[in-house]
Amino acid sequence: DFDEITENTGLAPDEIKCLKVCFDLFDTKKVEFLSADDLGEIMRAMGFRPTEDELKELLLEIDEDGSGEIEFGEFCQLCATFLVEDPDMETMKRELKDAFRIYDKEGLGYITTETLRGLIGELLAPLTEEELEGILEELDEDGSGSMDFDEFCEMMMTKPE
Repeated sequence: DFDEITENTGLAPDEIKCLKVCFDLFDTKKVEFLSADDLGEIMRAMGFRPTEDELKELLLEIDEDGSGEIEFGEFCQLCATFLVEDPDMETMKRELKDAFRIYDKEGLGYITTETLRGLIGELLAPLTEEELEGILEELDEDGSGSMDFDEFCEMMMTKPE
């Protein structure tokens, strides 16, 4: 049951399963924790390249009780910092702007509902006409029949429920 770990780290269940395998491999004494002293070696074995300073910082953050023992949940949090490297907002905005331009062919500053219909129909196929209409209504909050860049960003950055 990885729900709590997923909630705390943003990692997908299959990523967590993979980390569990790694954790178990490193937990040679089968004591359900890893020694903080081995952390650098473990991270490097997994292909991460933390500096000594990064390691110290991570340990302070992860090993909250200062026990020097890293339990599986803490291990996942630690790995998540390397696996879920979120691009910064500037980079994301730039990439979204480029994507927006692809669909705003005339450079009008908005995407028509018809263009959006085709895009969503492709991305989320198969959809019924009703489902498609529902999605379009939800996206076109102001009922303008088009989507401007801000609405587009909001759509692209909202995680599905």
